[in-house]
Amino acid sequence: MSNVSMLIIACGVLALLYGVYAIRSVLASSAGTERMQEIAAAVQEGANAYLNRQYTTIAIAGIVIGIILGWLLGLTAAIGFFIGAILSGAAGYIGMNVSVRANVRTAEAARSSGLAAGLAIAFKSGAITGMLVAGLALLGVAVYWFVLKEILDVTTATGLRHALEALVALGFGASLISIFARLGGGIFTKGADVGSDLVGKIEAGIPEDDPRNAGVIADNVGDNVGDCAGMAADLFETYAVTVVATMLLGAAFFAGGERDIMMTLPLIIGAVCIIGSVVATFFVRLGSSNSIMGALYKGFFASAIISAILIALVVNWQLGLDTTFTANGLAITGTDLLISAFTGLVVTALIVWITEYYTGTEHRPVKSVAKASETGHATNIIQGLAVSMEATALPVVVICAGIIVSFMTAGLYGLAIAATTMLALAGMVVALDAFGPVTDNAGGIAEMADLPAEVRVTTDALDAVGNTTKAVTKGYAIGSAGLAALVLFAAYTQDLGLLFPNVEVSFVLSDPFVVVGLFIGGLVPFLFGAMGMMAVGRAGGSVVEEVRRQFREIPGIMQGTAKPEYGRCVDLLTKAAIKEMIIPSLLPVVAPVIVYFVIYAIAGQASAFAAVGAMLLGTIVTGLFVALSMTSGGGAWDNAKKYIEDGNHGGKGSDAHHAAVTGDTVGDPYKDTAGPAVNPLIKIMNIVAILLLAILAA
Repeated sequence: MSNVSMLIIACGVLALLYGVYAIRSVLASSAGTERMQEIAAAVQEGANAYLNRQYTTIAIAGIVIGIILGWLLGLTAAIGFFIGAILSGAAGYIGMNVSVRANVRTAEAARSSGLAAGLAIAFKSGAITGMLVAGLALLGVAVYWFVLKEILDVTTATGLRHALEALVALGFGASLISIFARLGGGIFTKGADVGSDLVGKIEAGIPEDDPRNAGVIADNVGDNVGDCAGMAADLFETYAVTVVATMLLGAAFFAGGERDIMMTLPLIIGAVCIIGSVVATFFVRLGSSNSIMGALYKGFFASAIISAILIALVVNWQLGLDTTFTANGLAITGTDLLISAFTGLVVTALIVWITEYYTGTEHRPVKSVAKASETGHATNIIQGLAVSMEATALPVVVICAGIIVSFMTAGLYGLAIAATTMLALAGMVVALDAFGPVTDNAGGIAEMADLPAEVRVTTDALDAVGNTTKAVTKGYAIGSAGLAALVLFAAYTQDLGLLFPNVEVSFVLSDPFVVVGLFIGGLVPFLFGAMGMMAVGRAGGSVVEEVRRQFREIPGIMQGTAKPEYGRCVDLLTKAAIKEMIIPSLLPVVAPVIVYFVIYAIAGQASAFAAVGAMLLGTIVTGLFVALSMTSGGGAWDNAKKYIEDGNHGGKGSDAHHAAVTGDTVGDPYKDTAGPAVNPLIKIMNIVAILLLAILAA
């Protein structure tokens, strides 16, 4: 095994070892009072019950698809599919199990030791999920690639093609798990959140996370299965898919010894960025200002800076900064690729900053939504929608600038390296995201366990930042997904030329089949988003009816002398989420296949390939805007409510607060269900299109 291979595997193992260290550290801390442990146990039980049923359902679909893939493309493709699916599920499952144990420990740390201790446990538990995502994704792709090189003759065109098909199948397996986890978890969590808020806050006038509300345990369960397990699966597949797509372009654009170097480069970048992320976790600590967001940003920027230094070192080591390579007729140097890599880091930092601006309580957008709440529910909704649309502008400008810089510097391969570098920071970014559900649950446990008011003040401060970090990481996930999808589209066009050299395909806007493809691709994210939103509406409505029934039929709930039936809400949401996630999740799998065969029957193979390619572009464009708008707008609505609850514009119980609760209720399925699930959707469609080419050429 070469030194490069050993470095890559060692860095992947380092991520897993850090996860083990952090798990031991978190679980060694106190779990609080007996009442706190009782509440936490109920959340753990509900989360495990949901994920077990969800993964059982996904496994059935996955086994069928894996068998079909093996039949069409061979055993190595089937194995790759199952590797991607299993590791993606494992990252979310392990992270979620830590999250539901860290929440009570965060609450206890806030109770016994204060803000700094609560922050330390919440972040460390999030870092477990983050490092698992980065480590498992890197090891999954790298180790399978090294194995494929041993069992297949990748020096021949046929052997290399089969190896790459197996890697694409690995990405497909990860993506399939991701969309199920994202959508199912989102339906569960937002059905619980919407239902319990509408009855508890608006109708009954009781606080959020009040133990008298039968939906609060389901709400806390949902935070973990949606924001922890769902985001972990989402970024796992984005990481794996981006690395695989970059390797595909490396194989297509380079030849001989250069090909092996360029196919390995994205793996090396991912490896050294793990070192940067692990080291940066030790920078996360409160300063003299007690700024929680400042402490988290210290870790994020430390990760980016250390990673940039390490990337420069390995690019110089592997390529040489002045060495010239020929990529698809374009001469590029190691310095060009380094500029592309740094472009990805800059795009990441800017998207994080922009999303924080649109969703943080200190900035104009959130304050404007809170101000609009003073004049009623409708004006809150109008302003929230306006902010959600405005929030798409700057991120898209940044992404466009990143595309231009990286492409002009090093062509399509440079664009792929920029996307890879964005994803290489996934370990730290997922840590920031998983911080959110832990702090949210900690606040819920503090409320339900009747801890002193000052404890809830501490957990509320952590939770408000957690809302922002969840929004920030969703913005990052969407931006990186947009670049990753463009890289996948480039891989589709390259494969088209390699596998079907005698079929003349052109993407010309005067071709009606290209326009049709663009329109169909453009509608898919809207249709998918509508399905997700309606699913949350139905699930939330069922929770409303159940909580109302319990208030009506169980005497003593409001007086605190009777206990609500929390399990009923968990059970009905589990059934609803499993049922509702199936059809929308399969939409991106079947859409490219249907478009291809329908257009093929009408106008022939060239038009069919052109229509499918145009459909991919249409999905990328509208999917990027839909996802950015939904996640930023939802985050602004959520934190506008938090801003009012902190005593602004009348505070809790005021008319402005009631309007803000309505806005937050609308924003919930925006930011936590439909919006984030668009990420895997656009990548699945691209991966299915690439696999379709391989199947048709077989």
